[in-house]
Amino acid sequence: MAFEGLSEKLQNAFKKLGSKGRLTEQDVKTAMREVRMALLEADVNYKVVKDFVATVTERAVGEDIIKSLTPGQQVIKIVNEELTKLMGGSSARLTYSPQNPTIYMLCGLQGAGKTTMAGKLGYMFKKQGKKPLLVACDVYRPAAIKQLQVVGETAGVEVFERGQGNPVEIAKQAIEYARYYGRDLVIIDTAGRLHIDENLMQELRDVRDTVKPQEILLVVDAMTGQDAVNVSDTFNKELGVDGVILTKLDGDTRGGAAISVKAVTGKPIKLIGTGEKVTEPEVFHPDRMASRILGMGDVLSLIEKAENTIDETSAKDLERKMRTQSFTLEDYLEQMGQLSKMGSLTDVLKMIPGLGTKIKDIDIDEDKLVKAQKKNEAIILSMTRMERRNPDILNASRKRRIAAGSGTTVQEVNLLLKQFEQARSMMKQFMGGMRGKKRMKMPFGMK
Repeated sequence: MAFEGLSEKLQNAFKKLGSKGRLTEQDVKTAMREVRMALLEADVNYKVVKDFVATVTERAVGEDIIKSLTPGQQVIKIVNEELTKLMGGSSARLTYSPQNPTIYMLCGLQGAGKTTMAGKLGYMFKKQGKKPLLVACDVYRPAAIKQLQVVGETAGVEVFERGQGNPVEIAKQAIEYARYYGRDLVIIDTAGRLHIDENLMQELRDVRDTVKPQEILLVVDAMTGQDAVNVSDTFNKELGVDGVILTKLDGDTRGGAAISVKAVTGKPIKLIGTGEKVTEPEVFHPDRMASRILGMGDVLSLIEKAENTIDETSAKDLERKMRTQSFTLEDYLEQMGQLSKMGSLTDVLKMIPGLGTKIKDIDIDEDKLVKAQKKNEAIILSMTRMERRNPDILNASRKRRIAAGSGTTVQEVNLLLKQFEQARSMMKQFMGGMRGKKRMKMPFGMK
């Protein structure tokens, strides 16, 4: 998983400081040596590592210890702050043109995930109420246009294409089309190469000069580490980019790209993408990413992920059913579906503070979980509406019929019902606890 190796090494370095009542300069320097090695192994730019370690060491040796923190915690706090600063300090958002359409031009090498990211961006903007248009300007790679059409269809976004024509003319025609048909946002998927060459750069400059995009966004593969940083630096010098999008952050990412890009190029990481599915890209938050890297979790991103996945009306309806104890198997099925939309359980758990790299010690078989969920869906959908709403009526005969209809066994039906009862019992206890808190009198007349 992303940053797993780096997180583990950094936590081991700080663990040795935790047992000390006070820190000497030598203690700090010893810990920083381990931090330096961890960052270099994570493929972070050498100069970036050198400057980062020097800054942290200077602060850690010279700074007074806050009374509420142990010396070890103080060093972690400084590392967290400097890591956040290194990655940009604050999140950089996409900007919009004062006149429609706003044009975003995606560029990058082949295999970085430009076409998939174009679909993700289209999906995100459509959810925001905009009318995006995807433009197929990658006319060289076999099936590139078809791939964009497929992701466009999945995202529910129109794709403008003119076959294997001139990319500059296609981009120009697409802007005219967008203005005529009221598309307020255009995302241009440009061609990539296996390596940077002058022909690629000249074509991108021609497209840029013709359509004058609001932002040029460089898509880089986070798994390529320092190479991604070098590519970003070259594209920025040759083309002038406004921001970077990191893809494949759910892969075996060492962390070098995320940590180094801003420091080397001066350009912020604006968005991050995970997986091949057309889902919303995440805004890159340097402070949250620093927390993830240090194994401290990322509660805010977890909350946002839940808010984007779980329908507000459904959430209120669920709360009412929990309160009135009318939670049914239909509700249970709906909740399972919404939770699965949040993505990998491993990634979700890693966002919870305190778990961090401990997740690697837990054997989570994602494929097994998906199969179990599909099996549970089949069981519930094989019930009648009356049975789903009142599972107490499920006798042996009904269970045999449901098992036969869902291709499962009676034992598996019983297991699902047991899981459902446990969930319902937990909800009942939770709501009881909430009512108990409301009845408690607050001290000193507080309300």
